[in-house]
Amino acid sequence: MSSRQTVTFQEALEIVESLSELQQDDLVDIVQRRRIERRRELLAESIKGARAEYASGEVTRGAVDDLMKELPE
Repeated sequence: MSSRQTVTFQEALEIVESLSELQQDDLVDIVQRRRIERRRELLAESIKGARAEYASGEVTRGAVDDLMKELPE
C-alpha cells in the first residue's frame, strides 16, 4: 500500500474479528513481538544517549546522598 488510510479503532476491531481464529492469534503474536522490539529499540537509544553523556562528562557518579546534597534547596 503506497497511501495510508486512517482506520478507527472500532473499524480495526471489526477487521480483526472478521479474521479466522488462527489469523487473530497470529496477529496478536505479531503485534506483541513488534511492541517488544520497539521497546528494545527505545531502550538501546536511551543507553546510547546515556553513554554519550557519560563520555562527554555530562553525567556525575555518586551515592544518592551525595547527589541529593548537590541539589539546590
